[in-house]
Amino acid sequence: MEVTGLLTTLSFLLLCFTAKHRPSLANAAPAAVLDSSGKELQKGVHYHIMPAIRGSGGGIGMAVTRQSKRCPLDIIQKELDGTSGIPLTFWPVNPNDTVVRLSTDLNIKFPGVTLCFQSTVWKLDSYDPLLGHWFVTTNGVMGSPGPGTIDNWFKIEKHSDDYKLVLCPTVCSFCQFLCQDVGIVTVGSKRALALSNEPYLIMFERASVD
Repeated sequence: MEVTGLLTTLSFLLLCFTAKHRPSLANAAPAAVLDSSGKELQKGVHYHIMPAIRGSGGGIGMAVTRQSKRCPLDIIQKELDGTSGIPLTFWPVNPNDTVVRLSTDLNIKFPGVTLCFQSTVWKLDSYDPLLGHWFVTTNGVMGSPGPGTIDNWFKIEKHSDDYKLVLCPTVCSFCQFLCQDVGIVTVGSKRALALSNEPYLIMFERASVD
């Protein structure tokens, strides 16, 4: 009986130890975002954002979309099918991350400078009361997560087999901010990126500049 009791106790302790030290699924890293060839998106590597639905326009670029605001330049989708647009890079909030992952705060940045001589980091502009939208624009700040840069952080989320961009920053625990998909709104002849209830479904193609 004593041997049986001892074995039972040891089995219980082993079970407790295993449960305590088993890796938690909640602490697992989010899944990596994949490009059109099935490879993981890499930090700082140039990609084109393309529509997931072929024949629905081209890639992403910058342009003046609102006559009331010529600078900074807004983010747009090119009208012509197959047009790649401007390559861009992704920068996760954790500088040690080398892979871009789902549901993770990140900066999005075009290379070079614009005619406005301002930053090409994406950010959410203040609400435009004339057009009734929150537009995605440039002149954001790279890094420095916190309340002062909260409108500079985007996320990539899955939408069925495709991806979408979301603005729902978590870089400030006490800040209250919008959480909404990024979609397309028409402003004159331009297709501008703005917060929307209808997400713009996208995929990522590695650019040839790297």
